[in-house]
Amino acid sequence: MKLAFTVEYDGTDFSGFQRQKNAITIQEQLEIAIMEITGNPISINYSGRTDAGVHALSQVFDFETNLKREDNNWIKGINSNLPNTISVKEIHNVPDSFNSRFSAINRNYSYVIYNSSSKQLFFDKYSHRVSNTLDIEEMSRQIKMFIGEHDFSSFRSSSCNSMNPIKKVFKAEVKTFNKFIIISISANAFLQNMVRIMVGTILDISKNENNLSVSEIIEKKDRSFAGKTLPASGLFFLGPSYDSKLKIQSPVKNLLDRFKI
Repeated sequence: MKLAFTVEYDGTDFSGFQRQKNAITIQEQLEIAIMEITGNPISINYSGRTDAGVHALSQVFDFETNLKREDNNWIKGINSNLPNTISVKEIHNVPDSFNSRFSAINRNYSYVIYNSSSKQLFFDKYSHRVSNTLDIEEMSRQIKMFIGEHDFSSFRSSSCNSMNPIKKVFKAEVKTFNKFIIISISANAFLQNMVRIMVGTILDISKNENNLSVSEIIEKKDRSFAGKTLPASGLFFLGPSYDSKLKIQSPVKNLLDRFKI
């Protein structure tokens, strides 16, 4: 049988999700925890490969097993072998054909900016502070230019190994709450560092540090015309969306609601 799980994590002290030879990753921690309760080495599928330092609220992973346990025992068993910064939240029985990555319809991210001239120590791990006065209306206008299917070559890292830079963005919006700015983007898939470069670009435009529009930068298909890659600390993977028939928990739609702010 195949089981799928939703998991949240603080990515600060991990070298991303995907297992690596000489670094501590989320995938490695999950597979070790699963092996502790199944007695067998397990290789998991996952919905999104988040980079080092990126957080997640509803990452989805799956694996096959012949071991039968109560749903609650699966969750408690895995969590008992995980560090406090990783927590499995939900379990789902899925068809054998299900794959966390390939069954996903879209993926959803939010980037958190703390817009203040004063430094707040306890926000550093989960946001990116910008001291400049930002033009929120201009940011909202520019971010809408990302919506649609485009070649996002201008918004990928130099080490990105994706064969296809064409992605489709379904939603891109800016919301504010007190001194926080939340930028949310939904797409069928993302290139490496794509969200962090997209947000860095609209920040530069709002600060008059880039005279091109987002549409013009997209047309350039050249990374040198886009903005800086922002730090990973402000980025949250809200989760993937699947066909409603699978009854897998929907991604977090609003980061502020998730934290009851």
